[in-house]
Amino acid sequence: MNPDKQIIIDSLLARVNDSPYVIVIDYTGLTVPQFSELRNRLDAGGAKCTVAKNSYMRKALAEAGLPDIGTQLIGQTAFVTGNSEVFMAAKALKNFEKEFKKPEMKIGILGDSILDGDKLKAIADIPSREAILSQLLSVINEPAARIARVIQAKFNPEGADSSAGDSTPEAVAEDQDAPAPATAEIAAAKEEPAPPAAEETEAPTA
Repeated sequence: MNPDKQIIIDSLLARVNDSPYVIVIDYTGLTVPQFSELRNRLDAGGAKCTVAKNSYMRKALAEAGLPDIGTQLIGQTAFVTGNSEVFMAAKALKNFEKEFKKPEMKIGILGDSILDGDKLKAIADIPSREAILSQLLSVINEPAARIARVIQAKFNPEGADSSAGDSTPEAVAEDQDAPAPATAEIAAAKEEPAPPAAEETEAPTA
């Protein structure tokens, strides 16, 4: 094989081996500025877009031991690889296609699995890891937030007049120790001397 060709294939092989995925796109109809913009958007998500001869990529994929997608490597194809999650690259491609009507995601490889265009678009809709972690933290923190709201409502009810008195836990405890007004009146009544009992009279005899 021509040494120059082998250098290109080795470069493609290195990219394929360093990436957890390969996405094949058909960039027919893209202008040079549009292609540059696509590359910039992919680069922002940790992905690279490479244009190479289909025969070279077939050779690189074969040497990497990846599934055979040779029948799809026809026409004006480019190859997207990266060092981050596949959904980020798929999302960038899907959004770009929605905006410019191109390129088309033809097929992809994720691990040992072959993904068609529909599966790639479905992957593009998966939330990012950061979004998933944020949702998870929200679920974890919800009980604590609910408890905090209950405590606040207990000791400082919303709309309560702050001048009505201290609503701290210590003040609440003191209020609980003080006798209720009704209880205090009953206690005072018990301490007062009872009125003299009325004299009993004998029932008149018949």
